[in-house]
Amino acid sequence: MSELQARNPRTGQIDYRFEADDAAAVNAAVGKARAAQVAWAESGIARRAEVLHKWAAQLQRDMATIAAALSIDTGRARISHEEVDAIVHMIHGYAEHAEKVFAPVSRASGAPDIDFEQQYVPYPVVGVISPWNFPMVLSFFDALPALMAGCTVVIKPSEVTPRFVEPLMESIRAVPELDGVIQVVRGDGATGQALIAAVDLIVFTGSIPTGLKVAQAAAQRLIPCFLELGGKDPAIVLAGADLDRAATSILRSAVYNTGQVCYAIERVYVDERVHGEFVRLLAGKAAALALNYPDMGHGEIGPFIFDRQAAIVAAQLSDAEAKGARIVTGGAVEEHGGGLYMRATVVDGATHEMELMTEETFGPVVPVMAFGDVDEAVRLANDTRYGLTAAVFGPTPEEATRVAARVNAGAVSINDTDLPRAITLDGEKMAFGMSGIGGSRYGASTMMRYVRKKALIRNHGEVKPLAVLSEEEA
Repeated sequence: MSELQARNPRTGQIDYRFEADDAAAVNAAVGKARAAQVAWAESGIARRAEVLHKWAAQLQRDMATIAAALSIDTGRARISHEEVDAIVHMIHGYAEHAEKVFAPVSRASGAPDIDFEQQYVPYPVVGVISPWNFPMVLSFFDALPALMAGCTVVIKPSEVTPRFVEPLMESIRAVPELDGVIQVVRGDGATGQALIAAVDLIVFTGSIPTGLKVAQAAAQRLIPCFLELGGKDPAIVLAGADLDRAATSILRSAVYNTGQVCYAIERVYVDERVHGEFVRLLAGKAAALALNYPDMGHGEIGPFIFDRQAAIVAAQLSDAEAKGARIVTGGAVEEHGGGLYMRATVVDGATHEMELMTEETFGPVVPVMAFGDVDEAVRLANDTRYGLTAAVFGPTPEEATRVAARVNAGAVSINDTDLPRAITLDGEKMAFGMSGIGGSRYGASTMMRYVRKKALIRNHGEVKPLAVLSEEEA
C-alpha cells in the first residue's frame, strides 16, 4: 500500500494522510461483499428496506460527525449536512418504491398453453467510483438503488475528499446486518482499476477522459458500465421572460457549490432585445454574493475543493478575455487563509470560439451570449458534445416548453433551473451525448439497472413431436 495525502480546501494545507488500498485489499473487500450478497438478496425487499431504514436512523444520529468531516473535505458547511440528509431521504424513497418496481409478473404468452414468470436477478457486486464535488451523496446516489435491488456494493470515493469515510464506516458498522453489504475502499486511479477488475457492474461519476478509461476497462471484462460524466448545461432566455426570475435562478445554479456541479448552468443565451437588461440584473445579483470566508457559516460561495480546478477556471476566463469577452464582475482567483476562492463571475460577449462556452468550467462563472431568434438559440444550445440538463425561460410555460423540446439534453427545466433534483424518485432522465451512458439514474425504476431479467417459462400442453424436425413436407 502507498500513502496518499489530502489538502484542506480552506487552509491549503496537507492535513490528512491515509493508506491507499492496493489490489489485494480491493479484492478482499469485493470478496467480503460477494460472500454477503446471496443472503442479502435472499432476505427479500421488505427485509432489505428494514435494514436500510435502520441505517437511516443511525445516519441521523451520526449526521453531525459525518457532516463535520465532509466540511473539512469540501470547505463548506450547509451542503455537507444536506448530503447526509439526502441519503436518509433516498433510503426512505427507494424502500417505499421497491416492492412496486420489482412486483412479480406471471402471465400467459401469445402461444397456446405457455405462460411465464418474470424474475429479477441482481448483479452480485456493484462497484461505485464517486467524485469529490459531492463525496457522500454521489457515492450513494447509485449505491442505494443497487442495495435495494439485492446487490452488495463496494464504493471508492475520490482521494481528494477522503476524511468522511471513517465516520461513514462507523455508522455502517453500527448496523450489524450491513456487515459485508456496504464496503468502502480508498485510493487513487490504481484502486479504481482494481475495483473494475473485480466487480460485476461498475458505476462511475466524473470527467469524460476518466469515464472513457472506465468504459474501456469494463468492456474488456464485458461487464455493464454506467457513466455520469460532465456537463456544459445551457439556459435560454426568451424575450418576454421574467428577467429577474431568470437571473436569480441561473445565478443560483451557476454558483451553487461554487459551480462545482455537473448540472450547473454554464452558458446562457439571451434574446438580443433583452440582453442588456438581463446582464445588468445578473451582474447586480452576482456582485451581492459573498465568499464564506473567514466564517464557513456565512456567505454564499465557498472555496474550490480541488485546487487544480481554480487554474482551469482561470485559464478559461483568460482565453475568453483574449478572444473579446468582457468580465463584468468577479473573475479573479483569490487566496484567503490558504484557500482558493472566486466570486460570482459574469462574462458578457461570450462566443463558441471560447473554451468558456465549450468545455466544462466547474466554477462560479456565468458566460452570456446574445441570440437573434429562437432557431439560433436552439442551434447554439445544441452545439455541444454534452447533454446533461438545460433550462428555458419564456413568457409562458407553453412557449418555453416548445423550445425546451428542441434542446438535446436529458432534462430541461422550464422557467427555473436544477429541477431534476425534484424528481429523483419520480421522473426519469438520461444523459445525452458525452455526458454519460446507461439507463435513467432518476426515478424509482433506476433500481432496474442493477438486475438481470430472467424468464421462467412453462408449457402446460404437449411438447412438439420429433416430426417437426423432418424435412419432408406434411
